[in-house]
Amino acid sequence: MRSLIEEYGRGHAMLREAIEGLTEEELRFKPSPEQWSIHQIIIHVTDSEISSTHRIRRVLAEDEPVLVSFDQNAFANHLSYDLSDREHYLLLFQMLRSSMQPILEHLTEEQIKRVGVYEDAGRFTFEQLLEYRVQHIQGHIEQIGRVREAYRQSERLT
Repeated sequence: MRSLIEEYGRGHAMLREAIEGLTEEELRFKPSPEQWSIHQIIIHVTDSEISSTHRIRRVLAEDEPVLVSFDQNAFANHLSYDLSDREHYLLLFQMLRSSMQPILEHLTEEQIKRVGVYEDAGRFTFEQLLEYRVQHIQGHIEQIGRVREAYRQSERLT
């Protein structure tokens, strides 16, 4: 659990590292009309963090709360991701993760095993939810790498 908490705590630094040195053109590049730009990925990651922070706090505080997923495409399509301030979102992400650290540092074995229930996906322990948060960032950092590579490929073609 200790390594999972540490990895969770590094999420913001990992995002920053993944976009370090990129130009605005690179950050706004979309490999195809239906794929997200790196800018949009950052906004999505933070929107997801807002929801997930609330969910994991509920699991720690309430008895088997019902957890609700959000429609990531609806958020991206209807919340003006392209107009959102990326730096504000990165700061918000950092603050959300930082706000969880004192709680995570003092988890009991009982808390780690607490459960939340998604209507569409079933029961998850707190530990599983935290693990998913770590994997979510890792997956989007890999996605950022793919978009960066697609941008480089597109530049070679022009």
